[in-house]
Amino acid sequence: MASFNKVILVGNLTRDPELRYTPKGTAIAKIGVAVNRVWTNEAGEKKEEVTFVDVDVFGRTAENVGQYMRKGRPILIEGRLRLDQWDDKQTGQKKSKLGVVAETVQFLGSAPGGGEGGGAPAAAAQAPRTQRPAPAAAPAGEPLEGDGPPESDDVPF
Repeated sequence: MASFNKVILVGNLTRDPELRYTPKGTAIAKIGVAVNRVWTNEAGEKKEEVTFVDVDVFGRTAENVGQYMRKGRPILIEGRLRLDQWDDKQTGQKKSKLGVVAETVQFLGSAPGGGEGGGAPAAAAQAPRTQRPAPAAAPAGEPLEGDGPPESDDVPF
């Protein structure tokens, strides 16, 4: 049987990105995205529904998201659904959560304070999000698309 797992989201960040690194140096950015749906009901009233989605971004793309994106900024994400399952330590119940693993990310809009570029930093006053261990440098021309989760790396979340 064929299967297809593709998600496209356009929304706004609900919080600043949380950027961390695995022990092997792979960047992981955890972000929240709010996606709005607006419609008119049968009575002619406008209704709005907001869906909050947790997204994981990996590799160089995660570093760019951590550097340039902040809460409230618009973003386009293409990726795939992933189901995380675990046992709740307090109740012993099985828990699950559906999230998105980003494959490509596009910054939308322009930087605060005007200017072009859709993701350029607004000011030099932005502090670094985390300290990065010194992994080996990526080869020149490494694509930003297709960065995926590490297969055998410990994820520090």
